Amino acid sequence: MNRGDLFRIHHPSSRDPKKSRVFVVVSRKILLESKFSTVICAPVYSKHDGLSSQVRVGINEGLKHESSIHCDELISIPKSKLTNFIGSLTEEKLFELNEALKIALDIFE
Repeated sequence: MNRGDLFRIHHPSSRDPKKSRVFVVVSRKILLESKFSTVICAPVYSKHDGLSSQVRVGINEGLKHESSIHCDELISIPKSKLTNFIGSLTEEKLFELNEALKIALDIFE
């Protein structure tokens, strides 16, 4: 498992109307390699609202259609649920993800 990997999770939560949803791993490598049981992920939705905290993704990342990562909705997911690998972000998309996370978390250098 790496930062930028996309996984499909079946029944992600009781509040999510979809039977499954794709999430992208955003936790840093040291956490991913640790014995900690969860990682931080951002959901992928089929809609794109044009917010600077969203990253467009699609077929190149292993998805069926154009979608977007919503960095304003970060959640902690058990590593054990991240088994259905979909694809990975390119270096360019990882850069866009980093920028969107900075905006979503109001972190400016």
